[in-house]
Amino acid sequence: QRRSLAPSQLAKRKAGDEDEEEEEEAWQPPTSRKRPKAAGGTESGECFRSPFRKPLAQLTNRPHCLDSSQHEAFIRSILSKPFKVPIPNYKGPLGLRSLGVKRAGLRGPLHDPFEEGALVLYEPPVLSAHDQLKIDKDKAPVHVVVDPVLSRVLRPHQREGVKFLWDCVTSRRIPGSHGCIMADEMGLGKTLQCITLMWTLLRQSPHCKPEIEKALVVSPSSLVRNWYNEVEKWLGGRIQPLAIDGGSKDEIDRKLVGFMNQRGLRVPSPILIISYETFRLHAEVLQKGSVGLVICDEGHRLKNSENQTYQALNGLNTPRRVLISGTPIQNDLLEYFSLVHFVNSGILGTAQEFKRHFEMPILKGRDADASEAERHKGEERLKELISIVNRCLIRRTSDILSKYLPVKIEQVVCCRLTPLQTELYKNFLKQAKPVEELKEGKISVSSLSSITSLKKLCNHPALIYDKCVEEEEGFMGALGLFPSGYSTKSLEPQLSGKMLVLDYILAVTKSTSNDKVVLVSNYTQTLDLFEKLCRNRRYLYVRLDGTMSIKKRAKIVERFNSASSPEFIFMLSSKAGGCGLNLIGANRLVMFDPDWNPANDEQAMARVWRDGQKKMCYIYRLLSTGTIEEKIFQRQTHKKALSSCVVDEEQDVERHFSLGELKELFTLNETTTSDTHDKIKCGRCVNGQQVRPPPAGSDCTSDLSQWHHCADKRRLPDSVLRAAWDAAVTFTFYHHSHEEQRGIP
Repeated sequence: QRRSLAPSQLAKRKAGDEDEEEEEEAWQPPTSRKRPKAAGGTESGECFRSPFRKPLAQLTNRPHCLDSSQHEAFIRSILSKPFKVPIPNYKGPLGLRSLGVKRAGLRGPLHDPFEEGALVLYEPPVLSAHDQLKIDKDKAPVHVVVDPVLSRVLRPHQREGVKFLWDCVTSRRIPGSHGCIMADEMGLGKTLQCITLMWTLLRQSPHCKPEIEKALVVSPSSLVRNWYNEVEKWLGGRIQPLAIDGGSKDEIDRKLVGFMNQRGLRVPSPILIISYETFRLHAEVLQKGSVGLVICDEGHRLKNSENQTYQALNGLNTPRRVLISGTPIQNDLLEYFSLVHFVNSGILGTAQEFKRHFEMPILKGRDADASEAERHKGEERLKELISIVNRCLIRRTSDILSKYLPVKIEQVVCCRLTPLQTELYKNFLKQAKPVEELKEGKISVSSLSSITSLKKLCNHPALIYDKCVEEEEGFMGALGLFPSGYSTKSLEPQLSGKMLVLDYILAVTKSTSNDKVVLVSNYTQTLDLFEKLCRNRRYLYVRLDGTMSIKKRAKIVERFNSASSPEFIFMLSSKAGGCGLNLIGANRLVMFDPDWNPANDEQAMARVWRDGQKKMCYIYRLLSTGTIEEKIFQRQTHKKALSSCVVDEEQDVERHFSLGELKELFTLNETTTSDTHDKIKCGRCVNGQQVRPPPAGSDCTSDLSQWHHCADKRRLPDSVLRAAWDAAVTFTFYHHSHEEQRGIP
């Protein structure tokens, strides 16, 4: 066993154990075991020294020359070589600042404003040499520069959007107002722009400190997890957001209290992501403190200033408010006023003042029966409204995406009713009592129920079969019209014109390509019919409706978008998942039935034509010819024309329909190929044939007279519809492409 040879240990072993003398003979300490006499002649204790230890020698390396001139030259040669950090291409500080010592000199921005591609949100005023001497160095403003991690991925329109948002929330566009509306159409990256805004405000300002401490994001429940993932994606772990999408009341309250109690320059979780429903239930906790910024995604939910969600959000102690909505006008201008009033209270006056000064003159001027004086007054008030709102609203259309995304072809397919549907429809119109009430301008609960019944009949007679069995109002004696032995347990596509067209579209798509299809409907009962059709044809599918949990939704969307996913069809309820979902795994979408609100349809149809899409997209909007569905589509046209006037600033939008014509819901036109096409006064068709090509770069979503009527299958740009035509399906076709100038065959 090895033992220590240290002198102190050897002395202990020798003094305490005489039996180990033989073992210690291998090492002999110096003969002189006494320390040299200390000063004064006293002797100190014994000292043992290792033979491996060399004695210290006194250094005598004195300068060779004591001449003053040579000494000065020697010192200058040393000082002529300043310290350099031994790292290649190092450009950082040279250690002039010590820990705990305040930075000396002028303050600097967080990121280099002169770097190539830098996005500068604020540039301090240029000072003269005299002003620079007088300025307080601790109060000098600095550049505000977007983090290069984000500015490198921002597209030009997104860089413009971030600058606009920052100017609004810092009160640089409207003094005293700190809110704005991000009204870009779907797919333009509104989420990324808002994440960039939050990150910039949380880290810097012209005063060389964070502008805000905390930010709050309120979104639909289905988008809470999506917001969390987007923050993680773009900021890469630089920040830890807090997402609340479920849990007990006590647990949620505890998390919210912890979030509100955070203080300081480096808050651990500075971003809270919460759903509208959860926020409304726990608003009292969030209203006790202050939040630097609140972002409301899908902000058109706040169109009614009287609902509880609007009141709860309006009670937050924060002046900086950003409202995200691709469709700020959905039904009327008063809802538009509610959104603007939420972000910047008072710039449009009160609701009564707005209605009297703006809404009534504008709507009268847009009516097809308006006089010349009413139209002139409406245009003046419209220009005045636009000039006020444009200071806090930014709007870009999806045409920008044509530079980055494949071509999108949007088609409205008018399908004739089957004989069974026609007889059931006419039988209902003869019996339904609400018809007369509606023509008199009265809308009752029974008339609304009749509208729903007709819409379901247009989808498939199976949806109103139970009403026929029970002989409800409007369906008395209708059971005898069904084929003998009919049962709702099995689906018969040939009994519905739209279901027949859908069956052909799916079959041709499946057999001729590897494309995936999204099926969208407003009714879960219609989704049930889709499931029966898929089981009959052995199509693999997934379904998303209101019964599915939020966590499960994100998983099935991610799986469907995977290229290796075997699912062919994604069934989507427009009410549950029409907003915010990214379904780029599919490039064909079928909108099976229209909604009164055009925004709902626009949101649902934008699920496939988004960032990341690699294939040409086809949108099929199915309408039953001459029925209430065409009336709904016409009403959408009126609302979108209003939105184009106010939001998109379109000056030449057609006044397509009078308000009186829009009330003719309970009629059936059996002789037309498309009632809508007849009413838009299309100047491009003669006797049902297209004779004029569309103008280059036209956008048919804002002007339906741009849509063209095809009566020749060779002119259809979609091989799937050409195959459906060959199958003897009769329909009218309208075509809209964002990239017609590219020469689609």
